[in-house]
Amino acid sequence: MSKYAVGLDFGTNSCRSLIVDIKNGNELSTQVFNYPSGDSGIIVDSRNPNLARQNPADYILGIESTIKEAIEKAKSVDKNFSPENIIGIGVDTTGSSPMPVDAEGMPLCFQKRFKNNPSAMVWLWKDHTSYAEAQQITELAAKDHPEYLAKIGGVYSSEWFWSKILHCKKEDPEVFNSAYSFVEICDWIPAVLVGNTKPDNLKRSVCAAGHKAMYNQQWGGLPDAKFLEKLSPGLSELRKRINYKAYPAEERAGFLSEEWAEKLGLSTNLPAGKAGVSVAVGAFDAHMGAVGAGIKTGTLVKILGTSTCDIMISPNDKKLADIPGVCGIVNESVMKGYFGIEAGQSAVGDIFLWFINNLVPEKYGKTQDEKFKNLEEAASELKPGETGLMALDWNNGNRTILVDVRLTGLILGQTLHTQPHEIYRALIEATAFGALAIIDRIEENGVPISEVINCGGLAVKSSLIMQIYADVTGRPMKISRSEQTPALGAAIFGAVSAGKETSGFDDAEDAQKVITGINKVYEPVKQNHLIYKELYAIYKQLHDGFGTRSWNGNLFNVMKDLLDIRDKVRMEK
Repeated sequence: MSKYAVGLDFGTNSCRSLIVDIKNGNELSTQVFNYPSGDSGIIVDSRNPNLARQNPADYILGIESTIKEAIEKAKSVDKNFSPENIIGIGVDTTGSSPMPVDAEGMPLCFQKRFKNNPSAMVWLWKDHTSYAEAQQITELAAKDHPEYLAKIGGVYSSEWFWSKILHCKKEDPEVFNSAYSFVEICDWIPAVLVGNTKPDNLKRSVCAAGHKAMYNQQWGGLPDAKFLEKLSPGLSELRKRINYKAYPAEERAGFLSEEWAEKLGLSTNLPAGKAGVSVAVGAFDAHMGAVGAGIKTGTLVKILGTSTCDIMISPNDKKLADIPGVCGIVNESVMKGYFGIEAGQSAVGDIFLWFINNLVPEKYGKTQDEKFKNLEEAASELKPGETGLMALDWNNGNRTILVDVRLTGLILGQTLHTQPHEIYRALIEATAFGALAIIDRIEENGVPISEVINCGGLAVKSSLIMQIYADVTGRPMKISRSEQTPALGAAIFGAVSAGKETSGFDDAEDAQKVITGINKVYEPVKQNHLIYKELYAIYKQLHDGFGTRSWNGNLFNVMKDLLDIRDKVRMEK
């Protein structure tokens, strides 16, 4: 008898459910729900481009819609499928995406007085309103607790937990003072499913706490009360109402409540008298996506979407040096038995979308899809260096390795003959150079990378992007077999949380052997890589010149070098 697990993947604009047969990794069905609130699911403010919030009511609608419809699809695909045999549910979300809640764990925006107040909603990962607070936290931690920063790359980010809470305290004290606690949505959604949302009781994710909230058992969990009080009087009181014990995603958050089991048409009693459908502790989409892609020691998993997240693991029984500029080194944030290492880029797909939506003329197509297709075809005809262009991939700031949201994008080398598809290729190359800067930083600090596995929409849809990444890095770019790796990783954790007797798996690593795989490999072209090595040197010159305080070189050569490379390539072509 087959057994199944459900992965729930809550993204920036939509959520997805995936039903997986855990005996072979067969993905029976998937269903997407687009968030109805705001602009493509995001609450924005034209007066403040840094603001990005979400309505948690959309998540509730998405759970019911996607699971029920995925179940109906699974029934049509496999006549032997029965929802009675779903044993576990896993949940991944964006992050850091905290929200203020009352003592029962209900979002403050569910209250009438805060219904339309963005401060009472989810502070989405891409909300950068708290950049000043992030700097304040970094400066105080550097002075009083440098160990806090050592585990998160040396700089605290505006995308993270405490900076957002501190900004809420300053911007909207009524919301802050009305909040009993703040909860990451990767912790709240499993709590909703098990019917126990009280902040004092729910199991918080070590993935979220460690990478975004400066949680570490070396100093007893969250930052100490004195540090938080020094940041802002009254902040230490909030610490008392945040459950400081955090758990890896293999742990069970609880069993699906009777209310949700009835809504979804799932069983509250599994065969052989088991307690019901297990719900795993939540985690962030990239970390579960890495598991769904087949991460192991020496593997770098790149999740490519609107932004990218880079994930590695290292055995936790061996010493691991701190890595400046990464988003964190956290014990068991990806899988039990390993340190999780996180890095990433704040904008990748978002850069391409910005370009398509704002700067590409209709001669490339009338629809977004037509423009992408025609730009990719035209850009594919170009050789590395042929455009004479260089870009910096900082349109939404830099997440790694500079950790600076105040950095912005740049396109250099344009002439009166520059075409849109040339700029498009230069933007792709910029994101590839940014990816290489991350690889270099990790390896320079003693963590070897033996393979790169890519997943996410861009990895699946664009052969041009993947070939450029292979050529720039000089490494094969492997593509995950699953196109839904975050949801697949979530399903793996849902199955594992049910226990070995039910799932047959000892842990997530054991489940990966059955459920994950590689679909395709892009090999680097040697001649292309040699040209990109020249271009990468120019990228690094711009990267360090605009992105670091210590750089004091001269940029006189940059435009000329780009022209020299361009002319050489065109002559050879």
